[in-house]
Amino acid sequence: MSLESEAGLAGDVLPGALSESLHAELVAFRRDLHMHPELGNQEFRTTAAIKERLERAGLKPRVLAIGTGLVCDIGIAEGERPAVPMLALRADIDALPIPDMKTDCPYRSTVPDRAHACGHDVHTTVVLGTGLVLADLHAKGLLSRPVRLIFQPAEEVLPGGAIGAIADGALEGVGRILAVHCDPRVDAGKVGLRHGPITSACDRLEIALDGPGGHTARPHLTTDLVTAAARVAIDVPALVARRVDTRAGLAVTWGRIESGHAPNVVPQHAELSGTVRCLDINAWRDAPDIVHAAIDEVATLHRAKSEINYMRGVPPVVNDRESTELLRRAMVARRGMGSVESTEQSLGGEDFSWYLEEVPGAMARLGVRRPGDRTVRDLHQGDFDADESAITVGVEMFTAAAFLEADATER
Repeated sequence: MSLESEAGLAGDVLPGALSESLHAELVAFRRDLHMHPELGNQEFRTTAAIKERLERAGLKPRVLAIGTGLVCDIGIAEGERPAVPMLALRADIDALPIPDMKTDCPYRSTVPDRAHACGHDVHTTVVLGTGLVLADLHAKGLLSRPVRLIFQPAEEVLPGGAIGAIADGALEGVGRILAVHCDPRVDAGKVGLRHGPITSACDRLEIALDGPGGHTARPHLTTDLVTAAARVAIDVPALVARRVDTRAGLAVTWGRIESGHAPNVVPQHAELSGTVRCLDINAWRDAPDIVHAAIDEVATLHRAKSEINYMRGVPPVVNDRESTELLRRAMVARRGMGSVESTEQSLGGEDFSWYLEEVPGAMARLGVRRPGDRTVRDLHQGDFDADESAITVGVEMFTAAAFLEADATER
């Protein structure tokens, strides 16, 4: 199908931009979520709000067994098996345990030390809005292929709520899955796409080092634990980086190191914690053994006993070529060639990767920066906010993708 044909199809599906009334409703919904952020596996209010709106549209969402998050099918009767694999659209619904630092913002968080500082409120609203549009089109007999909405809890909780959603049947009958993630480096009205790895693997690491303790006047008679901890902090990342192909990007970075209580006492205990990130999925599979070996070598050299807690997080999100092309075609059909740009692989982790271990799919970086604003902003910061025109962009892209996917299946 040519780009002109795709543009015509999308125009038939969504004549012009999203209606002003629906856009206004979605903005209000997003702001309500933003004011009431909930942490992973505690998203009860958020789940109830999504469920109520979907039911009002005549849909029958199912809350996940854990009690938060839900799935909702459009274009297929409850309990019926789809004749063709469904397209799934996934949103993560949890917030972060950080304070909202925005000032003079009428919809800033009302919950102390909780904020939607990663854009999950936007992701959720985009998938909800797409569901409302598709439900209306299905009622008019215009949706030829069923679509599943997945509102997933606990993306920020390693190893991610995606694992529980999959175990609860979220992918049953699904042949492809798509998602968006807010990107404050991309202008609203655009998306960033990349075939192949688009995020990093991310694991967590905790180390306890122990020794007999002693007096700082006689460190040679004991285990100099502070020095041992310092050498682990310095040497382990260097050793790990030299034991894989440098293109794999395997990196250990520390976020915490603690030891001791007095200046003249050699402590008996030290702790370090940090993250292990990796750009390559094969190197990520080998990472625990490599990291364990490096820690053991350094700790043994300094006569410290080590206890290692290596917590598997998430593999990289690896975008399938066909799914990435589907998103590109959908975006071009709705917004033109200039609405798509290439994006780099991020060192951030995302549990959308667990879905892609099961079915093909892709994640797009949804631009949320106000055009013309060149302030450098990032995610997971208390002043994060989004240009809300991005909501309409995401809804239109997903809606067009659903119809382009259905058209490809029929052909």
